Amino acid sequence: MNKFVINWLLFIVLSLIWGSSFILMKIGLQQLSPYQVAAVRVVSSGLILLPVTLKYISDIPPKKLLLVFLSGSIGSLIPGFLFCIAEEKIDSSLAGTLNSLTPVFVIITGVVFFNVHTSSNKVIGIVIAFTGSILLLFSKPHLLVNQNFLSIFPVILATVLYGFNVNMVSKKLLHIPSLHITAIALTFNAIPALFVLIFTGYFSMPLTNIKILTSTGASVILGIAGTAIATVLFYILVKRASVLFASMVTYAIPFVAIFWGVFYGESFGLQQAFCMLIILAGVYFTNKI
Repeated sequence: MNKFVINWLLFIVLSLIWGSSFILMKIGLQQLSPYQVAAVRVVSSGLILLPVTLKYISDIPPKKLLLVFLSGSIGSLIPGFLFCIAEEKIDSSLAGTLNSLTPVFVIITGVVFFNVHTSSNKVIGIVIAFTGSILLLFSKPHLLVNQNFLSIFPVILATVLYGFNVNMVSKKLLHIPSLHITAIALTFNAIPALFVLIFTGYFSMPLTNIKILTSTGASVILGIAGTAIATVLFYILVKRASVLFASMVTYAIPFVAIFWGVFYGESFGLQQAFCMLIILAGVYFTNKI
């Protein structure tokens, strides 16, 4: 299987995992606070990767450990809290669509902080995909009704952090295996997340209650699949393809949001199909040139 096909397979798998993350957050928020959902997510991802951390932490140069921890903080921990806070007020589909700002901030933070030069053709590809994403949002007007638009700012800040993080990993941690970065970053960040659970009274809740168990279970799945597994795959894609192509997985997230919408009885027509084609064209254009 050639490199091109593998990159696209990784792209599709990431789209499916991260596209489903927003609905899992909503399920978690039914009984838990946004801080608890985000904290359970990070703690569960850190625990599942703890054996990997214990095995490989000695292989990481000491001067790189702070960068690895920082990568976990700005790439998983803080955005996790920001998205959960936002989803108290806005729909998961809107949050997923706004997440498509990530490639834009990959370019901006790359130029400002990392002296990255981006070709005009790649910028055009991003503009095409972002246009498709916005059109997709407006093709489903119910997403724009009764939304608290002040709550979009945590999502925007999260995408800025994502953009900075993927550039930092690409520039500063390129030669460290993706699994090692993810495991150590998430295990270290599970410590402050655990303190959040303690101070928000999570362990004093009736954890055997079926509703709380359901919300906790959704948050754990979010941590294992949407954070631990997906972050490893994402860093692999960053190193195999490019920072921009990997970050453009955010443009495929609305596809999955549409799927969940159809699953729960929402309509899907030619307008949505056309928008998806525009998004795919932009992603293909960026990766090809």
